[in-house]
Amino acid sequence: MKEARILAYRPIVDTIVPSSNLPEPLDTTPIESIIADLCSDQGTEPELNDLLEVVSSRRGIEAGPKELERGVKFVRAYIGQVPYMMKIAWTAAGNVGLQAPMQQILRMVESYWIEGDDVIPDGMGIIGLLDDAYCSLTSLQAVSDHFRLQTGKHLFPTNLGAANKAMRNIIGEPYASELDRIVIRTMAETGLVEAVKSMASEEKQLNFAANSTIWSHGPAGELDMADLQRLGLLKD
Repeated sequence: MKEARILAYRPIVDTIVPSSNLPEPLDTTPIESIIADLCSDQGTEPELNDLLEVVSSRRGIEAGPKELERGVKFVRAYIGQVPYMMKIAWTAAGNVGLQAPMQQILRMVESYWIEGDDVIPDGMGIIGLLDDAYCSLTSLQAVSDHFRLQTGKHLFPTNLGAANKAMRNIIGEPYASELDRIVIRTMAETGLVEAVKSMASEEKQLNFAANSTIWSHGPAGELDMADLQRLGLLKD
């Protein structure tokens, strides 16, 4: 299904936007279409139910129908969060002059969704989107974490750390570690860590403190994590 969309693939941005200008809107239509195709079908719920039941059982927990239902809702919300977070990331990067490395990260994120060579095969339906979503949101959270480490500010208003941990446990090994290596390689290849480090000067810190487009408060709008603890998905 995804392979057919490669022909219609449009790069996120053809040219890097100058840091003095606001970034152009990000087109996430290809990813939104993939999510709509595979997440809107209620017939996918038994697949997710079975997966979450197996995952919980392997972690020594016997999950009930209520916990499994909420777990399914979490998975759907997690996958659906990707286009929104990509747009947030692109806008935030434009506000602080990180368009160049962010552009590369978002291109890699989109290519992972579009291309068929995945860690979890696309033919597995909604389960085949778990690796795409995890790779995407873990990469973006890594950017925000590095930004906060160097500047003391939150690049994004949402902290997906706990949600990413839960999804990592759902995916399991050896696939999760393979996806983590992809994220680490992406961060290294884009040079984003070094770009963020260059912003840690005293002058930049003062600019960040006065910039109303950067969130200085704690993360808000986190995904609903209710009952994930009862599924054993937040354990190490």
